Amino acid sequence: MSSTPICDFVRQYAERHPIRLHMPGHKGVPILGFESLDITEFDGADDLFAPHGIIAESEAFAGALFGADTFYSTAGSTLCIQAMLHLLAVHAGAQGKKPRVLAGRNAHKAFLHAAALLDFEIEWLLPQMGTPYLSCAVAPEQLEAVLQNEQSPPTAVYLTSPDYLGNCLNLRELAAVCHKFGVLLAVDNAHGAYLKFLPESRHPMDLGVDLCCDSAHKTLPVLTGGAYLHLAKHLPGWFAQRAKISLSLFGSSSPSYLILQSLDAANGQMEIFRASLADFLPKADALKTALTAHGFLLTGEEPLKLTIMPKSFGYTGTQLAQILEAHGIFPEFHDPDYLVLLLSPQLCDGALQTLTRVLCAVKPRSPIETLPPPAAISESVLTPREALFAESEILPAEDCLGRISAAAAIGCPPAIPLILCGERISRQTITAFQYYGIRQCPVISEKTRS
Repeated sequence: MSSTPICDFVRQYAERHPIRLHMPGHKGVPILGFESLDITEFDGADDLFAPHGIIAESEAFAGALFGADTFYSTAGSTLCIQAMLHLLAVHAGAQGKKPRVLAGRNAHKAFLHAAALLDFEIEWLLPQMGTPYLSCAVAPEQLEAVLQNEQSPPTAVYLTSPDYLGNCLNLRELAAVCHKFGVLLAVDNAHGAYLKFLPESRHPMDLGVDLCCDSAHKTLPVLTGGAYLHLAKHLPGWFAQRAKISLSLFGSSSPSYLILQSLDAANGQMEIFRASLADFLPKADALKTALTAHGFLLTGEEPLKLTIMPKSFGYTGTQLAQILEAHGIFPEFHDPDYLVLLLSPQLCDGALQTLTRVLCAVKPRSPIETLPPPAAISESVLTPREALFAESEILPAEDCLGRISAAAAIGCPPAIPLILCGERISRQTITAFQYYGIRQCPVISEKTRS
């Protein structure tokens, strides 16, 4: 059986030069060059949310690679997160309970919005004081203490690992703690699809996690939007049986077959990718060693993420990004405190050499002493659901003191909220808005609150 059934079908279809009396409207006529491969769901092409043919075969092949029940998304990990939470809501309902989740405060906005739409109760696991808002280190003993103090166990614990800066949690021990209390562990592994293919897997599905999402497009050779929903084999069978229903609640009924082909093609490339990754890891380590020797301060332990804290070297992340961009090098993310670069075996040796040369040519300056504002933990006045459905208005950030946020205040990337919908905006929050360049904020209308 072919490992790339979707690609095989579409290629054979295009080679027939068919008369296309189906969507999409370009009819295969080249404009950008890929139109002949851009099809829709018709006889033989299968159905993403009710697969029985080539898509089912391809997903089964992906599941065998990851050791899980694996389902495709053409809408990124956002769709997978929405589906995970719906499955957890069904799980809670089967127990006669309202869905409730303990979540790391650095959760992506997709989690917050899905939880609000599905009427979850959220209890936040808070970072230590002084921790950047992009991170939320949760130790197993911390989680155990929280769960011991719960009057009744939550539906699930929801964590992000790796986080945007490359920090990884001890998922094996965290999963063991969750299971000790009969609680499921769901993980946003959007940045860690490649962890499965390290010489020793560090993927959540191999560490005891129950549900997770992978943004394949972030770290694997997959088109933007390609992602996986993984369900552990030890879950009750209905999780996998209902997964497509959960995905279809939020997903488009017109999924991109270009993205599906990309996910399918990746299946056939993963052994090559595994070997390339093993060859690339020493090169990534050498790059990090060279930058450390030059005086840059790095953070995070994720192998393919290079996160520089350049203030100690006299630069902001944005200033360092501008230097790189002047040499044709474009980073994933920068702000006043960090520069985040995503590495990959797809990068040629010349690209790494250029990056090393440009960064090691940067001359040190006096350290920048300005500290980022600590993650602001604000007073919760409304639930996220109440706030999202309330009448609102948009005000300049400096005029929002004391008002209630109507939407999560977010920079994207990384799409991690500085303040959550339903929280009161404090002076500390406004300081954070100013620091991160957020100029406007939606707030609950005063007449709604009166």
